[in-house]
Amino acid sequence: MATIEQSPGLRPFEHLVLDFLGYLEFERGLSRNTLEAYRGDLLQFGRFLEERGESALEADTVAVGDFLSHLAAGNGRGPASPATIHRKAACLRSFYRHLRREGLRDSDPTAQLASPKRGRKLPRVLNRDEVVKLLESPKGTGPVALRDRALLETMYACGLRASEAIGLELADVDLEAGVLRARGKGSKERVVPIGRTATRACEHYLQRGRPKLVGAREEVHLFVNFRGGGLTRQGLYKIVRRHAVAAGLEDKMSPHTLRHSFATHLLAGGCDLRSVQEMLGHADVSTTQLYTHLSSERLKDVYFRAHPRATVA
Repeated sequence: MATIEQSPGLRPFEHLVLDFLGYLEFERGLSRNTLEAYRGDLLQFGRFLEERGESALEADTVAVGDFLSHLAAGNGRGPASPATIHRKAACLRSFYRHLRREGLRDSDPTAQLASPKRGRKLPRVLNRDEVVKLLESPKGTGPVALRDRALLETMYACGLRASEAIGLELADVDLEAGVLRARGKGSKERVVPIGRTATRACEHYLQRGRPKLVGAREEVHLFVNFRGGGLTRQGLYKIVRRHAVAAGLEDKMSPHTLRHSFATHLLAGGCDLRSVQEMLGHADVSTTQLYTHLSSERLKDVYFRAHPRATVA
């Protein structure tokens, strides 16, 4: 077996984790959030093994299975959800495949591992009237109101993730052509159309709002905070939350709700699945198919409310 070079101050398992995370970042291009989640999962697994007097390089299928069962049992903190256990199992599979590639393991203890099936949890979406309420929440012509209106319109018009919205740069947006370039998971880029309403909102923001927020400083990001710097994820969350409360939608949404609503409304309006997949930046069409279920449920609601004989016995 190969050996991995050690650095002072770190225990052997932490070396394995850092090496694995480096591979995911530089070779696979995974996002910082995903790397942090994997780091937490692996360190939790390491503590579990340490309490059993075992090491990651010696752990077998029983040890990995016991760890997942330990999570499901709750350990006094409440049982982990099937989705959480599924994610941790996927992390361990990737981790041990990496150790085998590096010659640090001869076998993969996760190869025969059975993890719980994830329940299909349908995301919340806003109906069209609720979207209008939210998008009309930013009032006035001040720079912050212009920014908020442009931000919310763009997120809904293009189905952007929170990270994609705050990552937008001025050079990514071509309002004349009516398109923008979004950088998705794994540094993948896609071009998405911008609707006329979002285009107008961005034009007003760029003409009368952003210059007042940025001032004399140079800033490449499209959406900025009140100090003129690039908007953070926390800042975006506060903006969405503030307007959700103002629109009476505080219990119905998060920044991702606009993305879910975008996809559902497109499919309900007749857009084909492959086009929605491309606009969302989904690698697998099965992920996009979740929204077809939402659309069919919405169509059934409309049918039973509107058809004169839908409820006749």
